[in-house]
Amino acid sequence: MASRTSSPLLHPDERDFDLFAVMSALTDPVRLSIVLRLATEPAVPCGTFDLPVAKSALSRHLRVLREAGVISQRDEGTRRINSLRARELDRRFPGLLTLVLKEGAERGAPQPVTG
Repeated sequence: MASRTSSPLLHPDERDFDLFAVMSALTDPVRLSIVLRLATEPAVPCGTFDLPVAKSALSRHLRVLREAGVISQRDEGTRRINSLRARELDRRFPGLLTLVLKEGAERGAPQPVTG
């Protein structure tokens, strides 16, 4: 949950995207499942990711994706909204995101926890 006292969100510029940082961020199955969801939903609040990890681990996964340039985050009131930086990734690394999404969907990412 975002707050007025949370630290500022730092996002790398498109020209600073590093292929190896992006690929490293995408190798984790939980992070890949986040990216797969963001590819179909343009703006997802942090609290709605229903993954088999603790909140602190989810926050870390989102930070890794943001710092690599894969996602952007913005605060709206008390919610933190996540979006895939698809256009920027496609400009910097043409075809990479399409391949990752295709292979990730075929491989299967962790499914949401159902109660």
